[in-house]
Amino acid sequence: QVQLAESGGGLVQAGGSLRLSCVASGSTFWRYVMGWFRQVPGKEREFVVGISRGGGRTYYADSVKGRFTISRDNAKNTVYLQMNSLKREDTAVYYCAAAVKSYYSDVDIASMIKDYNYWGQGTQVTVSS
Repeated sequence: QVQLAESGGGLVQAGGSLRLSCVASGSTFWRYVMGWFRQVPGKEREFVVGISRGGGRTYYADSVKGRFTISRDNAKNTVYLQMNSLKREDTAVYYCAAAVKSYYSDVDIASMIKDYNYWGQGTQVTVSS
């Protein structure tokens, strides 16, 4: 069982920045494709960004491309989400997720909710105008 713990959420003004972190338990973090999703009340959870096991490939939703940056440090079992130029519509609960499949290569990325096996509890990001 993998446990994921997000941190770094908060209240920020539009145009500002936040950095989210997600720490995973265990010693096999390097095997996980990681992703960030977000959800607002009454709406479906949506994909934000994914990163391959080795960190060499990333895939962003169009809504955040050019503003958000995902990275990972496998030595620290941590994935990060740097969010710049935040907009009010970025307000949501942000979830970290891990996808574990035996057939994943170092360049695979997952963008579908169903591909992810483990989820964090989420961290609230609120962007004010």
